[in-house]
Amino acid sequence: MSKMVLHRPHLTCAGIAFALYFQHLVSAIEVPLDLPQPPTITKQSVKDYIVDPRDNIFIECEAKGNPVPTFSWTRNGKFFNVAKDPKVSMRRRSGTLVIDFHSGGRPEDYEGEYQCFARNDYGTALSSKIHLQVSKSPLWPKEKVDVIEVDEGAPLSLQCNPPPGLPSPVIFWMSSSMEPIHQDKRVSQGQNGDLYFSNVMLQDAQTDYSCNARFHFTHTIQQKNPYTLKVKTKKPHNETSLRNHTDMYSARGVTETTPSFMYPYGTSSSQMVLRGVDLLLECIASGVPAPDIMWYKKGGELPAGKTKLENFNKALRISNVSEEDSGEYFCLASNKMGSIRHTISVRVKAAPYWLDEPQNLILAPGEDGRLVCRANGNPKPAIQWLVNGEPIEASPPNPSREVAGDTIVFRDTQIGSSAVYQCNASNEHGYLLANAFVSVLDVPPRILAPRNQLIKVIQYNRTRLDCPFFGSPIPTLRWFKNGQGNTLDGGNYKAHENGSLEMNMARKEDQGIYTCVATNILGKAEAQVRLEVKDPTRIVRGPEDQVVKRGSMPRLHCRVKHDPTLKLTVTWLKDDAPLYIGNRMKKEDDGLTIYGVAEKDQGDYTCVASTELDKDSAKAYLTVLAVPANRLRDLPKERPDRPRDLELTDLAERSVRLTWIPGDDNNSPITDYIVQFEEDRFQPGTWHNHSRYPGSVNSAVLSLSPYVNYQFRVIAVNDVGSSLPSVPSERYQTNGARPEINPTGVQGAGTQKNNMEITWTPLNATQAYGPNLRYIVRWRRRDPRGSWYNETVKTPRHVVWNTPIYVPYEIKVQAENDFGRAPEPDTVIGYSGEDYPKAAPTDVRIRVLNSTAIALTWTRVHLDTIQGQLKEYRAYFWRDSSLLKNLWVSKKRQYVSFPGDRNRGIVSRLFPYSNYKLEMVVTNGRGDGPRSEIKEFPTPEGVPSSPRYLRIRQPNLESINLEWDHPEHPNGVLTGYNLRYQAFNGSKTGRTLVENFSPNQTRFTLQRTDPISRYRFFLRARTQVGDGETIVEESPALLNEATPTPAATWLPPTAVDLASPTATPTTPTTTTTTTTTTATTTDTTTTTPAATTLPATTAASTTTTTERAPAATTKQELDTNGSSIWDIRALANSNWANITWSHNYSAGTDFVVKYITSNKTEKSIPVKAQTPSSVQLANLTPGMVYKLWVFPIWSSPSEHSYITFTTSSGERGSSPGARVRGMSLRVHGGTGVVVGGDRARRSPRPPARPCPG
Repeated sequence: MSKMVLHRPHLTCAGIAFALYFQHLVSAIEVPLDLPQPPTITKQSVKDYIVDPRDNIFIECEAKGNPVPTFSWTRNGKFFNVAKDPKVSMRRRSGTLVIDFHSGGRPEDYEGEYQCFARNDYGTALSSKIHLQVSKSPLWPKEKVDVIEVDEGAPLSLQCNPPPGLPSPVIFWMSSSMEPIHQDKRVSQGQNGDLYFSNVMLQDAQTDYSCNARFHFTHTIQQKNPYTLKVKTKKPHNETSLRNHTDMYSARGVTETTPSFMYPYGTSSSQMVLRGVDLLLECIASGVPAPDIMWYKKGGELPAGKTKLENFNKALRISNVSEEDSGEYFCLASNKMGSIRHTISVRVKAAPYWLDEPQNLILAPGEDGRLVCRANGNPKPAIQWLVNGEPIEASPPNPSREVAGDTIVFRDTQIGSSAVYQCNASNEHGYLLANAFVSVLDVPPRILAPRNQLIKVIQYNRTRLDCPFFGSPIPTLRWFKNGQGNTLDGGNYKAHENGSLEMNMARKEDQGIYTCVATNILGKAEAQVRLEVKDPTRIVRGPEDQVVKRGSMPRLHCRVKHDPTLKLTVTWLKDDAPLYIGNRMKKEDDGLTIYGVAEKDQGDYTCVASTELDKDSAKAYLTVLAVPANRLRDLPKERPDRPRDLELTDLAERSVRLTWIPGDDNNSPITDYIVQFEEDRFQPGTWHNHSRYPGSVNSAVLSLSPYVNYQFRVIAVNDVGSSLPSVPSERYQTNGARPEINPTGVQGAGTQKNNMEITWTPLNATQAYGPNLRYIVRWRRRDPRGSWYNETVKTPRHVVWNTPIYVPYEIKVQAENDFGRAPEPDTVIGYSGEDYPKAAPTDVRIRVLNSTAIALTWTRVHLDTIQGQLKEYRAYFWRDSSLLKNLWVSKKRQYVSFPGDRNRGIVSRLFPYSNYKLEMVVTNGRGDGPRSEIKEFPTPEGVPSSPRYLRIRQPNLESINLEWDHPEHPNGVLTGYNLRYQAFNGSKTGRTLVENFSPNQTRFTLQRTDPISRYRFFLRARTQVGDGETIVEESPALLNEATPTPAATWLPPTAVDLASPTATPTTPTTTTTTTTTTATTTDTTTTTPAATTLPATTAASTTTTTERAPAATTKQELDTNGSSIWDIRALANSNWANITWSHNYSAGTDFVVKYITSNKTEKSIPVKAQTPSSVQLANLTPGMVYKLWVFPIWSSPSEHSYITFTTSSGERGSSPGARVRGMSLRVHGGTGVVVGGDRARRSPRPPARPCPG
């Protein structure tokens, strides 16, 4: 015998069930830890180790050996002195590095390549080289994204270009309103993150497109500025024509084209992939219609069982690539216009992989052995041997060792030549590092299994007797039966080198006592195993499917044959859940009887017969003929009755089975059961939810906690509601145990400058696990050499007094009860109390930027004077006076905060033309420090706010009187007012006229040139800096703008002729009308719709009046950039209204339509940008008065900028010739709102306003 490495036995198909087990045993053979042995690395961090910059860094390295190994590290190939870096420590009896950033520091400073060394007297083991990198989530570079114009039918790719994160972010596309972009074979995302359109359709412009990057470690999503498409089309969009046309593209006038590849380009490309990873090939093609993609491999089939088509067949994934997957693949893109193909040449390379990994070698003195290290790869890897971490060529000569390439041969080894050998196999794609020790021992045989084992097995089943052993030289192990005969091996027996004896089929004659004997030159050891072969459990007569009537007494059979020496348990399941055997059921030795069967008893019934070794089952379906459905349809549904007869069975330390009888479901099936518990020690009388179960079960195994005196109740739930709780069960007391968890939320913070309050979240009743729950609080200054202090308390709080100001402490809180302590708790870092900062910022300097902002700079305080955690710098400022005489100002103090690492900042939102004072402080958790020297500064003039009001009065038809007030905030010396105004009539607008006034003038009279038109006024004040904000008002509509016309009723083009069943389209005509008023007579030629005349019998009794209504926009605050909304129109029916408006905001502006009923019910509707601007309000109340505002989505409405409209009462005539009652046409500011009509439809364009009279 030369080594302890066991050969894996050859297994037939019948032995596959044991193959993994034996493979585990072979690899798991180890030297007992009480014997001397070199180190073995048992745990280490991954080679490519990416860490979260917000957390402390843990680089793992664990090893075993005898003596216990010591650890050291290299960083970037050089010795890493852990003791010299206060942020770095090493866990006790471990090599794991802990890099702590609680007191500051940059994780990036610790990036690099780390390697762990574990040493003892017998050698040195090495970890792999661990490449430590800090995760990065860079911001998206700022860029301006222009509107993309594209022809309908053309291909398009939207580039993502995400920031290069570590690891790479996950890319997905959404709209700016966070709606996912629908993807299909025409529109899809490529592997590079770009969004590809095989052809663009008009509907693609209905949303925008934003690329999103999700970063793994920070759990953040960054969004790129959205792309907006403008699709240029040859034909207008017509949904009807598209639905009726068999070819969508022809109907749109889009030319159909043959496919062309968007990615990859050209007709061929190549791709290299490493063995063992997934290969992803991608082809994205354009064309009209969108092409279909097919994949092929040249000279053969696609790899079977490894390929998967993704992304609408545009991507081919081949998992776990091997060298056989090399070759040429091609994708075929085709539509009805033709096809093209792209060839991808795939080359498979390989990082090193093991053929024979070196294994630990255990030799006796004088024995020979060898270590083998064989690896493969592409290119073929180079093999390098090391011993105890140093190149073997540089190690001292060893005459008993010979290196031959990938093999080391040992001859005539002696005690003292133990060492750890490392094999490094590397090529350009990676490396493998394996440790294998050579240990020279002189040990007599040991049996490592318990003595006198008893093994029970079912007859004819495969079984295994285990006898693990150890010795050096390696012992010979033999098996004997009943203490006599030859060694057992062959026939029904198979002896394995790991000490196990396998039986292919256990028979009755195989029962007996088996002895395993391990022998080497130093002695022998033996152990006995007794084998008992049992009869199998079989159901000889099982239940059968039955159909029974409600109220009958079905019987389900279950006759079982089993081994008489084993305990038999028979249980029943209903619908695969445990069945409660209540008073309507009787369980017997050979079956189950149900008395008075009901509809709820219908279902699958399973009989399960089991022993400790095996089980058998049989199933049948019971059908219950129920009451016909039509007799149940009208029965009232109510909450279920409460469950009853709660019973506790299968009592165990940590579980119990609760069974109950369901109450009546009251014609609504029970969907759930809620199990609640109450305990009488911590919160007696308080019920807590324990668990929830489907309504089909009536029994459940409940998990329990130690030292709780439980009582349970059950609540049934159906679609109507919950039942009353059941009567509680009997109590069940669990035994106590030591706590298994410690308190959470441990914190240490000062409440005063000389203390530290330690707090935590206490354990609850089900976590205490025993009586007299208490907490052991330990603390010490954060110094490994410091002494621990401790105190035992029962409340979740402890205060440590007489602490220095703001120093870190290590804190542990451990739970304890009368049964013992919880596991050792984690250490948290807390801080003692803070004191107020001792110094103020100095050298405070102010530079005025404009009339409302200043720039600040200051010299930061020294960290030693902060006496706590630096929170921020604050600049306190207040308005001391205005530079305008006799203007009262508020001297309320305000402040602006700046991060603690800054020494400059901006203070904004100041009042122009004012005197200010400012002082600065630094703050910590305790509060503000001393204040700096007060600085005074003035702000220059600015532009004024809008005038406080603009009032309009119309004393007659010849003039309009305007009156206004000064701006609330002049922000400087007023130099005058500017008034712009224009006449408008419906959609017609006159030219803009301008008047300028002195700063003291606040009134103006306008002589009207047109008594019919209304006027829109824009007023603003000015200083020498410029014009201020604008206030906008419109003159109200005149009274009696139209008079009744009994002979004919004028209706807008959207109205329906009330005299006929169907409306006849009217044709606009040019007419000349004469308008007569008390002041002037004006002949006006306008284009109006043709009048609709009712039949004489109807018209004679119909009266039409036009009432005065509020202006369409009673007040509109004009933005400083001159944008505004006007001409708001409401066309209302009884339960809906169409709203339209005009505006001059930029394209793409979204709006909000807000409306309030006369009973104060308020709603708001967002409206996406569209042309024309419109929305339909639905589900309105007939006969209700509404106020309505329209404003940009980023703004808020002015209190007075609303229109009003009234929905009709909803009355309809009984026949087409019904008499029209009370119909009126109400015009709001020339915007046309029809109220009280029978029906109304939106016309293609707004109606022209009728001339008065």
